[in-house]
Amino acid sequence: MTYAPSSTDNYCYRHPDRQSFVLCQRCGRTVCAQCQTQAAVGVHCPECVREARGAMPRVKPQAVTRGRSMVSSGAPVATYAIMAVSVLVWLVQQVAGSAVTNELAFFAPLTLSEPWRLITTMFVHGSFFHILFNMWSVYVFGSMLERQLGRVRYLALYFVSGIAGSVAVSLIAPGTAAIGASGAIFGLLGAFFVIERSLGGRGVQILVLVALNLAIGFFVPGIAWQAHVGGVIVGAVIGLIYMRTRHRSQNWIQIGAIAGLGLLLVVIALVRSAQLLG
Repeated sequence: MTYAPSSTDNYCYRHPDRQSFVLCQRCGRTVCAQCQTQAAVGVHCPECVREARGAMPRVKPQAVTRGRSMVSSGAPVATYAIMAVSVLVWLVQQVAGSAVTNELAFFAPLTLSEPWRLITTMFVHGSFFHILFNMWSVYVFGSMLERQLGRVRYLALYFVSGIAGSVAVSLIAPGTAAIGASGAIFGLLGAFFVIERSLGGRGVQILVLVALNLAIGFFVPGIAWQAHVGGVIVGAVIGLIYMRTRHRSQNWIQIGAIAGLGLLLVVIALVRSAQLLG
């Protein structure tokens, strides 16, 4: 029987009390069974494994890379986000029933104690066809306006117009509970018309579309036409502000005007709620 000669080279470099005759394929150090990591050829020691992992390129999740690619390419990410949240809320509504609708819908007397309803109501819908039509409108007009205005201006237009729709409901029909993105969508239509006219377009088609949809709201029961009126008026005003403050030197005037308009609408909604409660 033959024995291998005893040597420090025959002991694990990390555990000197453990004899081994296995060498790391990369650095040649002796490693025991605990310290071995199987490689394509032979084994590697912990240090070589750590070094190899550190040298590997970091691959980000596909969802992250796709999202950043969409943002950098100018895709209407804000529009897609609005649609995604709306669909998600609608799906939750189907599971949880009317409880979600009651918690998120706009009801004027509750605005003072629950002001977030001015925003959440835009993501709540009453039926499949309700959300289908609204999301189609958001996709068509939102995509165009987001590319024209930029994401921040587009989002300001969408949400301020949506708030305006709720404020109109609180002023004209305070006992009505309202849901849906119609006020915001009519704001997109109003702004789109003003922008088209300001850029030399006729805007007749969009004007006819607005008129037809307003008429449907007046004659079809169950539709909060007040939100349509409030949204389209404020949307047109915002479109006018954007067109009159297009120069870079007027950015702060534009920001102040839109912020002031939004704040004014919120104050009106809160005051109206206090009146209804008093």
